[in-house]
Amino acid sequence: MKIAQIAPLAESVPPKLYGGTERIVSYITEELVHQGHDVTLFASGDSVTSAKLVPVTKMALRLNPHVKDPIPHHMILLDEVRRRADEFDILHFHIDLLHMPMVQDMLDRTVTTLHGRLDLPDLVPFYRAFPDSCLVSISDHQRLPMPPVNWGGTIYHGLPTDLLPPRTNTKDGYLAFIGRISPEKRPDRAIRIAAEAGMPLKIAAKIDTVDRAYWDREIEPLVRAHPNVEYIGEINEQQKAEFLGNAGALLFPIDWPEPFGLVMIEAMACATPVIAFRCGSVPEIIDHGVSGFIVDSEAEAVAAVGKALALDRAGVRAAFDARFTATRMARDYVSLYEDVIAGRTTPRLGTMLGEGPDLLVA
Repeated sequence: MKIAQIAPLAESVPPKLYGGTERIVSYITEELVHQGHDVTLFASGDSVTSAKLVPVTKMALRLNPHVKDPIPHHMILLDEVRRRADEFDILHFHIDLLHMPMVQDMLDRTVTTLHGRLDLPDLVPFYRAFPDSCLVSISDHQRLPMPPVNWGGTIYHGLPTDLLPPRTNTKDGYLAFIGRISPEKRPDRAIRIAAEAGMPLKIAAKIDTVDRAYWDREIEPLVRAHPNVEYIGEINEQQKAEFLGNAGALLFPIDWPEPFGLVMIEAMACATPVIAFRCGSVPEIIDHGVSGFIVDSEAEAVAAVGKALALDRAGVRAAFDARFTATRMARDYVSLYEDVIAGRTTPRLGTMLGEGPDLLVA
């Protein structure tokens, strides 16, 4: 099969540091090549891939200090895809909605994975205007705010099995927080949970410009006030294996409708259990009492720390291997590609999950 993977340009594929969507695009692309498909990747020029690379920009936009507006660069991306579209059996987009008007006359070979949150009011009229595009959700919960659309399926993310080696003999260690310093990620909860549990906490996270005031006002004072807390900063893929693998447990104390939460399965791959708040996709990802614990309060999270440290870490890794490998993810996408080409996806597929609440109607 000749497949085009169209990535966002904010980060390289794979990203050098933070970047969940581009990381998943890389895993899909490399596994499809491994499975024998002819894959072309449209991405930034500093991307590294075994597929054919079409470099749309010289480097990832987030790392380019001269880039102020990403939209013009993505318009160039779309024009490049449009001119070469007839070369492919399937065009797989990972850029949310920018391409929708362009692909309406080629829906029989177009798939779009929605990687972000879908509970924003402006998205409802948009997806009502384009109800026939084949969409992929990354969790069932992600679909809840949407109007009736053509869902091709829910395909959970996956990681290469050898990317993050399991560490089954870690003893207690520390609690880990990884991702981004932002109000919805709730690093403040992680700090209080670790303090109450009497455990060290290591925070590996980037601070975006938009969240700098939140760090200065809320989080940095908490870090200074708790000697058990260490802020490390943003880490790369190699550092992540050490950081997660040596942790006793990952804290995932989110306070927003997380569409997937890639770090949860990254921790599981390292055989590290996860203590996660019951938000968004969490109940779909964590097997309670096996790969971690799902909690509803900081008090429950504190109580779960000891139980998480006592879990069989080999069982945590087994839960990852059973559900969240890149091999499984790529095969699911190939099955969907075949359905799209054969016309087996159903336009305007409304389900109970897809019925958007009236309060979101614009």
